Amino acid sequence: MRRFTWFNATSLSFGLAFLYLPMLILVIYSFNESKLVTVWAGFSTKWYGELFQNEAFLDAAWVTVKVAVMSSTIASILGTMAAYVLVRGGRFNGRTLFSGMIYAPLVMPEVITGLSLLLLFIGIGLDRGVLTIVLAHTTFSMCYVSVVVSSRLVSFDRSLEEAALDLGCSPFEAFRLVTLPIIAPAVISGWLLAFTLSLDDLVIASFTAGPSATTLPIKIFSAVRLGVSPEINALSTIMISIVTVGVITASLMSKRATVRQQREERAAERAAD
Repeated sequence: MRRFTWFNATSLSFGLAFLYLPMLILVIYSFNESKLVTVWAGFSTKWYGELFQNEAFLDAAWVTVKVAVMSSTIASILGTMAAYVLVRGGRFNGRTLFSGMIYAPLVMPEVITGLSLLLLFIGIGLDRGVLTIVLAHTTFSMCYVSVVVSSRLVSFDRSLEEAALDLGCSPFEAFRLVTLPIIAPAVISGWLLAFTLSLDDLVIASFTAGPSATTLPIKIFSAVRLGVSPEINALSTIMISIVTVGVITASLMSKRATVRQQREERAAERAAD
């Protein structure tokens, strides 16, 4: 068994500091009294008040939340269906092509994905707006949902479905009454992951957004090019908080589902003995 040496501890500390120290500084300076973001002038929450009075940021935030909810919901449905087909479908003609199309956005650069979707929308004459952003975010987040749900379906005990079928359930009823409640934590985790990815996306939204629909990351990027203001620090702090809560919630739900599955397996083994 390898010991946790001082070198490992030092490397881990430097790595975590490099990743999270800038975020911590940003959060601290969002409570700065001064308008100069690099000069600390005392604790204040006035920039959060200024932020909630900024109509441009509020409109962009509403568009972002609306897009994230719709795209993550559609991605969860399609991703769950794709995962079920890949895990339970066995071998069928076109399986390799189908799986490649599902998982291609995982390895495809976001610039290529955004540009290809932009050309598609222009080609079919679809005006860029909320709908095009939702379609784009659904395209690249569906694969993440599929990966999360597939990992749960692989370890799923199929004897439960077979018992439901023996009791007279149709395949759809067995899926709705038995399979779906068991894989629900994985589906919810996939939804939260897709929601977070949509909330943070900048590159793909830049290609597919139109004048009538601007997401919050695009608004922040445009504002930063003119100079960082305390309002942007406050807005970034709120986004970091939302993403953190989403990640922690998904992790806790996944851990709880794993513990419950292990408890049920031990109970089944004791009942069999």
